Amino acid sequence: MSTTATGAGRPVITAWSAVSPLGIGRTAFTEGVREGRSTAVPLGPEAGNVPEDTACLVPSFDIRALLGRKGTRSMDRVTGLVVTAVGALLDDTERNRAVGTGEAAALALGTTTGSVQSMVDFTRDSLTGERPYFVDPARFPNAVMNCAAGQSAIRYQLKGPNTTLAGGRTSGLHALNYARRLLAAGRAQTVLCGAAEEYSASRAWLEHHSGDGTPTPPLGEGCAMLLVEPARADDGDQPVLAELLAVELGVCLGGDVQEALARCLGRALERAGAGPEDVAVLARSGAPGPEGDGEVAAVREVLAEAEYADVTPAGLLGDTGAAGAAFQVAALLTYAQDRPDQAAGKVGVITAVDRAGTLGCALLRLR
Repeated sequence: MSTTATGAGRPVITAWSAVSPLGIGRTAFTEGVREGRSTAVPLGPEAGNVPEDTACLVPSFDIRALLGRKGTRSMDRVTGLVVTAVGALLDDTERNRAVGTGEAAALALGTTTGSVQSMVDFTRDSLTGERPYFVDPARFPNAVMNCAAGQSAIRYQLKGPNTTLAGGRTSGLHALNYARRLLAAGRAQTVLCGAAEEYSASRAWLEHHSGDGTPTPPLGEGCAMLLVEPARADDGDQPVLAELLAVELGVCLGGDVQEALARCLGRALERAGAGPEDVAVLARSGAPGPEGDGEVAAVREVLAEAEYADVTPAGLLGDTGAAGAAFQVAALLTYAQDRPDQAAGKVGVITAVDRAGTLGCALLRLR
């Protein structure tokens, strides 16, 4: 799948926020990245029976303390992460709230499956209860993949298209591409675009049994959200952080990840009218195993002539799964904010690969 955005109305990122193991909000993320702060912590007994003894968790994440009691009684962790991230983005400035809500505001959220823990718990209740239908109906929405996006739309009056896309580590790229398409088709005037993943015992065991024995980083969690809108020459208040130059998505099943991702990168550069010499910063998914090796090799092959900074955040945040690509965008924007002399006008590259076979990249023109 090939996509690009060119000419007038090119999508731009005007704001972002994150709920990550570095803390809640954009400031916590940027400060943590600058410090290179490790987020892996020992797991206590409250984590339950899990295969690993460390994880990268959002610190002090209490849904009711952050969001209040109303509407949170049955809210699961991934929904809480998304609702908190969306709220942090909208509350950051008056402009974000004005343009990011209402009839023309859409939401595109990337995920792997939604909440694995909620699905497992609901299924267990139906099997262990006195009757299969003796389950808590209030918890059923949590077992549906689009629960987090729906709850966010209800809470913040996002009345435009509401979409959840599943793609593993490439989910953030799929959401970014979907946001581009919504804007290009005139279906929305702004899109809240991001991806999320939660830590849970069920996810930990699923990842444990799905691996091939390759050592993996601790599991992480969180949500990053971007405010994406068309570039508007008549809006002097539009605070453009980056332009979306191109998104390339593909599938590699049982083939050569390096070759497939290298083709994606090559096409993205061509469509963006850029070359390796224009690249200033890169953020990889940092996937473990053969997929990650292929990702590194593809980047070296295509960007061999480039001198760029590598700000891959996986070493700080752990394996954040579906949220990874959205955090990678946040890492690029943090780099551009801290080093405008090196990043302004240059290209930032995001790459992502997943063991399910999906892969892709995105190119941003940094401001």
